[in-house]
Order: sequence, then C-alpha cells, then structure tokens
Amino acid sequence: MSFLLPKLTCKKEVDQAIKSVAEKVLVLRFGRDNDAVCLQLDDILAKTAHDLSKMAVIYLVDVNSVPVYTQYFDISYIPSTVFFFNGQHMKVDYGSPDHTKFVGSFKTKQDFIDLIEVIYRGAMRGKLIVRSPIDPKNIPKYDLLYQGI
Repeated sequence: MSFLLPKLTCKKEVDQAIKSVAEKVLVLRFGRDNDAVCLQLDDILAKTAHDLSKMAVIYLVDVNSVPVYTQYFDISYIPSTVFFFNGQHMKVDYGSPDHTKFVGSFKTKQDFIDLIEVIYRGAMRGKLIVRSPIDPKNIPKYDLLYQGI
C-alpha cells in the first residue's frame, strides 16, 4: 500500500513538508518500502488518509534516503512514525521512555485515528506533548539502545 501515499525522497523535501503543512498534523513514517511491518503500517495509513484529510497529512520517508533525520530522531527501529504540527515536533506519552516517535505498526486503524485526533486537539490548544489514547497492550514494546548510558 506504500504506493498510495506520497513519498519524501530527500532532506529538502522533508524540510519543506515540515515548514509548509499548516493547521494539520504532519505524519512522517520512517521505514523501508519492502519491509513487512512497514507495509502493514502503510496499509493502515493509506486506509485512514482520506478519513483524516482535514486533520492530517501523511508522508512516507525512506530511512536510507534521509540519513540526517534518521540520526536526528534516533530511528534505530523501523517503522517509526513522527508527528509535527505547524513545524513543531509533537511528542506523545505512550507510557514508554521515548515520547518522540511511535515505533512499530498500529494494531488497528482506529488506534491511529484516535492518536491523530488527540494530537490535533492537543496541538490546537498549544500543547507540545499529549497522552496516547491507545490501549497500552496495543503499543509495541522495545528497549532503548541508549538506556543507562
């Protein structure tokens, strides 16, 4: 399903998207087009893109084509989904140590829709971090590589 969503192929395009998307949540999915979990996530993103078109804009970013952002957001697990609103990085408390990105695929379309709604409402109120509405058992667990340093 990754062919249904627009792709950003270089740093300049990612910068332009972050700067130009206004009054909507910018969703950047960092991953690879041929990865099985990325394809599962892309399917969910593609199916919800139309429903969320008034609140969100979704782009796919290949981790190999934009190494600057891959390093900046510490994307060591793919897929990782990062959110912005009016050029500001939106953080989400998933109940895990990392609030900067969602790692893995969403279990259901409704989980993703609920998350975008919460981020959008929080951002409209000026919040930079919101609490995730996703059931904790639906959030993939992983260990941070830099934990304890």
